[in-house]
Amino acid sequence: MPEKNLSAIARPQRDLYERGNLAVQRQNYDYAITMLSQVLQHEPAFYLARQALRTAQIKKGGTVPGSGGTSFFKKVLGGASSSPQLAKAQMALRKDPIEAIQIAEEILNSDPWNNSAHKLLAEAAVAADFPRTAILSLEMVLRNSPKDREVSAKLAELCSKSGDVKRAEAIYEELMRAHPHDPEIAQAFKNLTAHQTLSEGGYEKLADGTGSYRDALRDKDEAVKLEQENREVKTTDVADQLIREYEGRVVAEPKNLKLLRNLAELHAQKKEFDRALEYYHRIKAAESGGDPSLDKAISDTTLKKIDWQLSQLDPTAPDYQDQVARVQAERQVFELGECRQRVDRYPTDLQIRFEYGELLFKAGKIGEAIAEFQKAQQNPARRLQAMSYLGLCFARRNMNDLAARTLQNAIKEKLAFDDEKKDLIYALGCVLEKMGKNEEAIEQFKQIYEVDIGYKDVAAKVDAFYAAQG
Repeated sequence: MPEKNLSAIARPQRDLYERGNLAVQRQNYDYAITMLSQVLQHEPAFYLARQALRTAQIKKGGTVPGSGGTSFFKKVLGGASSSPQLAKAQMALRKDPIEAIQIAEEILNSDPWNNSAHKLLAEAAVAADFPRTAILSLEMVLRNSPKDREVSAKLAELCSKSGDVKRAEAIYEELMRAHPHDPEIAQAFKNLTAHQTLSEGGYEKLADGTGSYRDALRDKDEAVKLEQENREVKTTDVADQLIREYEGRVVAEPKNLKLLRNLAELHAQKKEFDRALEYYHRIKAAESGGDPSLDKAISDTTLKKIDWQLSQLDPTAPDYQDQVARVQAERQVFELGECRQRVDRYPTDLQIRFEYGELLFKAGKIGEAIAEFQKAQQNPARRLQAMSYLGLCFARRNMNDLAARTLQNAIKEKLAFDDEKKDLIYALGCVLEKMGKNEEAIEQFKQIYEVDIGYKDVAAKVDAFYAAQG
């Protein structure tokens, strides 16, 4: 059963979802949990409802475990009381993964940071063909246990198969830094990069719930075989061969949207962007409901076309710089406008809200960006990044007290002392400097100095501070 978009949900359940979502925004978390749980009882494949439920659970549960507050005691007590439910969910997993997911959610309603429940839920979600649901829980486990190798590896694998190759690469690179001599991780990363140019397997459809996880697993062996057979052949030749094969099959299967999408990606890979866009629009015309991933693919392909046109400009031309500026301005206008349209089309998709906020921030439209990041922070997977951007937005407007408070809250929620946390601490230090709180600012820079002397200019800042002390 593939995960469902909003357009595939019946009106009664949509109404309940909207009421639950509104309750989250109004901080009525008990009511939100009740409404959203009802939706998921009828529509367990409805990912947006599960995402909203997770937000309500976290908000109600309070502080991240390990950062202080009463949630530590909730975690201890909840772990004991949830053991029978976990055992029940484990038994259900063998026969009915949907039932196992529902039992795990009952545990998370009172104990949202329960690692065991999240791990079991992720396992059940994979069995039920709910990859995004599995990723959502694995992300939560990783926030609790950032050094968990097994969870990180599983998350990277799922991200790869769901089409989020950049996220998978980032996780594998972090794993290789932590485990430089682990052959399994090295091989997994090698496999990811080897298969990246081949779209065979339909993994791109998993991200929006229109494809089958089991189909992807079945096609994996075929993709590996194809790669081995063409190991000595150039990538363009492989693409040409696949295009010929798929176009032949499309004649007999004109409604096979998977084939059409593979053809679109292959033509984009060959920089035949107009041909790729033809196939994407053919898919769009054939689909009855909205598909956020398809709209994103059309946008990305159009941007690649513009970037390719930019690379073809003659640098020796007398008006080269003017041409570059014109194309870049057109690119920004298109990207902003297209993302705005997707926000209007899918107003409850918090990932698109986050993307739009980033574009507004880069364009200097800070007020509009703040509104998008405030909504996007309800997405557990983007919460910290959205809070970080909010802090930067407030700082740009010289609302330094708001910026400092937002960054401090984000730092509390970030457990691992990784590059993201360094960025947050550094940003907080800079805001405190602007506020004239130099002693508090230097304490932030010293935290980074202790673990990474080469980070930005913290060495110069800290050395100057101690030099001034004599």
